[in-house]
Amino acid sequence: MLVLLVALVVAPALAQDGFRLSYDVDQSRPEKARLTGRLTNERAQDVFEVSVTAEALDGRGKVLARGISYVDSRIARGDSRSFAVSVPTVPGATGYRVVVSSYRTGFGSVPSGNQGP
Repeated sequence: MLVLLVALVVAPALAQDGFRLSYDVDQSRPEKARLTGRLTNERAQDVFEVSVTAEALDGRGKVLARGISYVDSRIARGDSRSFAVSVPTVPGATGYRVVVSSYRTGFGSVPSGNQGP
């Protein structure tokens, strides 16, 4: 009997290896900034259940506020998806960053670093 085991793991928080992100910040609304962009999977395998986290930062890089957005259930290797995420406007914010905060892999190698449950 042949048994096939597929390991699905959660990537470590703030994982970036194998992804390319580009985004724009719209601060035209007083209560929140809207970050819209594109995420490209440059990994050797498909990724699943992908989310991004956008953070408002002060001048020293301290996180003042954040927003999380689900991107897609599957992004094939080499494919891109658009995303949009809102972050509350807070005093002292001087910049923003967006990171891939979670994803799962299927067949192929497992992300390096600490693994979630």
